[in-house]
Amino acid sequence: MKIRFFVFLVLFGISNCFACKCYEYTLDENIKVGLKKADIIFYGELIKLDTINNSYSFRIFELFKGNYKSKSITSYSESNCDFYFNEKGLCIIYGNFNKDKTLINVSACSPSQSQNFGPGFLPPPFEFDSNRKIISKNKIEMDLFNLENKNKSLQSFIYQLEKLRQYKQNQNSISENSKSDFYQKILIVSIIVNAILFLGFIITIKKKYSSLKS
Repeated sequence: MKIRFFVFLVLFGISNCFACKCYEYTLDENIKVGLKKADIIFYGELIKLDTINNSYSFRIFELFKGNYKSKSITSYSESNCDFYFNEKGLCIIYGNFNKDKTLINVSACSPSQSQNFGPGFLPPPFEFDSNRKIISKNKIEMDLFNLENKNKSLQSFIYQLEKLRQYKQNQNSISENSKSDFYQKILIVSIIVNAILFLGFIITIKKKYSSLKS
């Protein structure tokens, strides 16, 4: 699935992140980078937003990465490279904790997205008349453009969820395999130790038997 990532992104609309430069990735590449760099990744819902203080609260439905027990979390934005949310709804969040691990920061360069606005979707392209003036889009054109973006966003949203669930399943499999290997190593060590002790016991008995005979 090829969706090119551009700068000038916002989670639920066009944000003020124009001074922030992001690398251009495909969706798969951006998910891969996000999985590596993010402290916490989850599928949830934006339930509260404070646009004055740039503070946002999320309800966590499904955790894909990160050691976090609470069912809710709050993010903050403070630079041009952060997401500035302006609409509640379902979302996929890639975040990084602050120092005391009570808040997260969400980068505008991450593959974070809402169900209605996917990462990398640009505003409608400008068209110019013969005098190089911008031609205004009519309502039908804008509605069509927005509908296409919503369809792409939903596809991206579903695709990301599946990729993140595969990642979580693979991590769980690795964890179970690691546990199995650990228990097998303990069993082998235990058998070796018991064999050595048993051999030592046999040698001791033989020595005692030999001393009694002499």
